[in-house]
Amino acid sequence: WEQDMGVRGKSGLCADRLQHLREVIEQDIATGLYTGATIGVSRHGETGLLEAFGNYSSKDDRQVSTDSVFSLFSLTKAFTNVLILRAVERGQLAPTTKVVDIIPEFAGLPREHIRLEHLLTHRTGLPSVFAPVPGMPIDRLDVMIEAICKHVHGQEEPGGRVAYSPCVAHALMGEMLRRTDPAGRSYREIVHQDLFEPLGMTSSGIGVRPHLQPRHIVPEFPAVFSAIHPSSRVPGENGAFEDPDAEMPWVGGVSTVPDLVRFAEALRRGGELDGARILSPRMIEMASQNRTGEAPNELYKAMALSRGWLPYPAYIGLGFSVRGEAICQHQFGTMATPRAFGNHGAGSTLVWVDPELDMTFACLTTHMLPEPDNILRFQRLSDIAISAAI
Repeated sequence: WEQDMGVRGKSGLCADRLQHLREVIEQDIATGLYTGATIGVSRHGETGLLEAFGNYSSKDDRQVSTDSVFSLFSLTKAFTNVLILRAVERGQLAPTTKVVDIIPEFAGLPREHIRLEHLLTHRTGLPSVFAPVPGMPIDRLDVMIEAICKHVHGQEEPGGRVAYSPCVAHALMGEMLRRTDPAGRSYREIVHQDLFEPLGMTSSGIGVRPHLQPRHIVPEFPAVFSAIHPSSRVPGENGAFEDPDAEMPWVGGVSTVPDLVRFAEALRRGGELDGARILSPRMIEMASQNRTGEAPNELYKAMALSRGWLPYPAYIGLGFSVRGEAICQHQFGTMATPRAFGNHGAGSTLVWVDPELDMTFACLTTHMLPEPDNILRFQRLSDIAISAAI
């Protein structure tokens, strides 16, 4: 019956709809919207689609493969979020922990009232900056923390407006992980030993580690972009994305789609994969609930208005973006169920899990798009993928 209806095996995904998804991506690449992509779509733990398309960039004609390594940009935040939630479960931190209690040099009103929950929900009252000092190298976490404590001050009491934090919140959380780690490990060591290794994410890293460099796709930015990302070691405006030693808990991760499928599958399964438990089911349930009500994300509100869109709710949980109820522009698609959750990276990367559909989606693309175009692109691809769930 499943074969007659065009359903792929046990995944409950319609083969015809997945074929249409392939064709849409191929058409996008043929028209020059982006140069390449890798995508993975799974349901009930079974892979329905894992495929690569196109080339590394407009300057690099190597073909993208399923083991190509992409810079994740803010999708890196998903790793930091999960490890922070794990630290809460282990009693090292709590949602009520104040940043200043772990990083005393962060003192000063009103920012010393910021709690871990405010970092996770982007309600810190801090400005939405891409670096503490414009143009500074961002590759070293210790230097970033020193600069944040010196230069980034509260504009209002925390817990109010939702204003997405491009770097500061997750830099602080990475440092909180480091300072409360019983073994005194670096942020990079914590991510590798407590997340990547248990989940078998062998092609993932914090910084472009040497064994990943031959497969790494150097990010290609649009003509106009809101920030640069210098390294103290690698030349170029965006050298931090080619730096093997960069340690940036907000944008410094690299990975492949198969690795991200494993990460997403662990979340879908309640925090465990192949016997390795990272989080409890209760923590995932708690973190994937909308914690910001109907408040808009102020950074994205400005973007929406610039495109003539109606501003829409931020829908942020404890670290994860949540789909929510509103019919609006959304990377998880208009068809995702309200409890779908995940994370994305600027102009190019996306992972989501839909617990009700029992479905995961991971897509990494080359040649970053302007964010409004990226939202519309992933909304369309997500909706087509969800339509295959029958």
